[in-house]
Amino acid sequence: MIERLKERGAVRMIFAAAPSQSEMLSCLCATPGIDWSRVTAFHMDEYIGLPPASPARFSNWLEQNLFAKVGFAAVHKLQPDADAAAEAVRYTTLLNEAPIDFVCFGIGENGHVAFNDPPVADFDDPEDVKIVELDEVCRTQQVNDGCFPDFDAVPSRALTLTVPRLLRADRMFCVVPGSTKRAAVRDTLYGPVDTACPASILRERGTCTLYIDKDSNPDV
Repeated sequence: MIERLKERGAVRMIFAAAPSQSEMLSCLCATPGIDWSRVTAFHMDEYIGLPPASPARFSNWLEQNLFAKVGFAAVHKLQPDADAAAEAVRYTTLLNEAPIDFVCFGIGENGHVAFNDPPVADFDDPEDVKIVELDEVCRTQQVNDGCFPDFDAVPSRALTLTVPRLLRADRMFCVVPGSTKRAAVRDTLYGPVDTACPASILRERGTCTLYIDKDSNPDV
């Protein structure tokens, strides 16, 4: 980020909201030398149907863990409250105003990137932002992560940036800690490149760096 700011004067970034990203975001906020006033932030997905003040909303989670901690040039939040389809168009326009420099994200237990679960992931998706139905594994993970009290409380739909939209970023940094992600990391690294594990497409992205720990490492 520091080098890119020196080179280009501004940075545009997409962030993920998940407990797995907490340590990385804390370290990023504490890193000296980053001029956050020249950084524009986006996030990659948001539930449809949650109240605006819900702590489970990804925009609110990121506000607490990132956006309120440093002074961004601008923060663009997904707001699917009234018309999710119109919001997808609005957010697409914002994303396409200039190239995206960096994406910071993780991988779900089902191998999803953003909310591109296996049933809805499309490596050739014509859209940049779309409405999706969340699969059972994804919704169960949200309960296990402590984001919701039970399965029925997890929204069934969301807005998500699509796989091709994310892959168009200049650099991607994928942080995947924890034993619950070991199978997904294995499939990402060694399985077929197909939508059964959406993150497998990252192997074809030469500028994506994967960070794992001993618990998520399938080779340990």
